Amino acid sequence: MKPRLNEDWLAVCLGLFLFALSLATFFGGDALGWAVSTSVWTSPWKALAPASKGYSLSGPVSLLLTYLFLLVVTTIGARALRLNLARFMMGFTAIFCASYFSWFLGSWAYIAATPDKRAAFHIGWSMNLTNEAGYIVALLVGLFIGNFFPGAAAWMKEAVRPELYIKTAIIILGGFLGITAAEQLGLATSVMFSGLCAIIVAYLIYWAVVYYIARRYFKFSREWAAPLASGISICGVSAAIATGSAIRARPVVPVMVSSLVVVFAVMEILLLPFMAQTFLSHQPMVAGAWMGLAVKTDGAAVTSGAVTDALIRAKVFAETGIQYKPGWIMGVSTTVKVFIDVFIGIWAFILAWVWAAKIDPKRGEKVRAIEIWQRFPKFILGYVATFAVILAVGLLAPALVPKAKAAMAQANVFRAIFFVMTFFTIGVVSDFRRLWQEGIGRLALVYVLCLFGFIIWIGLAISWVFFHGVKPPVL
Repeated sequence: MKPRLNEDWLAVCLGLFLFALSLATFFGGDALGWAVSTSVWTSPWKALAPASKGYSLSGPVSLLLTYLFLLVVTTIGARALRLNLARFMMGFTAIFCASYFSWFLGSWAYIAATPDKRAAFHIGWSMNLTNEAGYIVALLVGLFIGNFFPGAAAWMKEAVRPELYIKTAIIILGGFLGITAAEQLGLATSVMFSGLCAIIVAYLIYWAVVYYIARRYFKFSREWAAPLASGISICGVSAAIATGSAIRARPVVPVMVSSLVVVFAVMEILLLPFMAQTFLSHQPMVAGAWMGLAVKTDGAAVTSGAVTDALIRAKVFAETGIQYKPGWIMGVSTTVKVFIDVFIGIWAFILAWVWAAKIDPKRGEKVRAIEIWQRFPKFILGYVATFAVILAVGLLAPALVPKAKAAMAQANVFRAIFFVMTFFTIGVVSDFRRLWQEGIGRLALVYVLCLFGFIIWIGLAISWVFFHGVKPPVL
């Protein structure tokens, strides 16, 4: 029997439903404040808490409520997809437990704390990975199960749906970026304009060069080259998924690209902020823009900006006695990253048209609007809607920005959960033998060559052109 709707539309429904519930804060309500929030921790008993202080729940109870809520809403979605509900519920339970454990472990301070946060946790060292290390842990756990326990992977199969989870997360991400953009309106107009110009220039260079190298020198098909170019050029996971949907690539393609994106983003967090402190302390805004242009996931880019902010301010103060206002260097990173993320929807539409009209047209037919619509990733509509609603609130009713920020903080709890479930299920479906046959070794080689060969350095050059000589305000 044909499903009532596909995963793309289901992601729109789930994402907008969670987004709508978060908006209860505008009316004095608190519909999602009970959801579990996980902090970076040294004591596991203090790691979990409700997202809102309006709920006096223990962390474990909040976690249980979050699981039950997601089980109910995703099972309703599974029914619309006409899946086996009993198998889906069992599989989802296993996926949620493994994913959340990975997120919890990745939030351990010795793994997640960045240099500017160690003192608060009274620790002398950490791996500096931020809590996005949970994505890496989830990916590794999923890979272990998928490759060494195929029976367990098959048992969970009904609920192993990485594209559904990531698309839902991206829709929620739109609202989070909307409030970020609204808050950054306080930056100087020249900084906003420079950030927009910088990402347009960078992106048009990045995408074309990566696509050309993948096709010309590594002989990848268009199906592989396009998501890889988007994953490296825009914002990694989200862009790879959107591009894969627009060109109707097989699910394995954006899945493989996404796994590489997260691994390399962690490497960039460990390397680039310290390079910025060493060589760019005299050009702090250049350093901030560089983080936004070079680091390929949202959390990693903003975190890199935050670490760079702290490192450069400390060095400048120690050497010159000048104390910059905190947040401006990170603000440039965030602004540049927001503009890059907004470009996802535009680029998905362009690629949907190009593939329908030029790459894969129907014989003897001119491209029709319906063909572009069929190729266009519908979840992008949800992403644009949540971004536009919150940005409009910030622009038209600045007094509501605190409520909007609280609402998106609650919705962001679910974005993080859907993201970590994405990486766990990516691991589960990633058979190393099959991935090697598909060319993941060559894919990683393209990524290394492009990222460290020219993307990082072009991003630095463009940051220098647009932000050279701009300094943060001084305290």
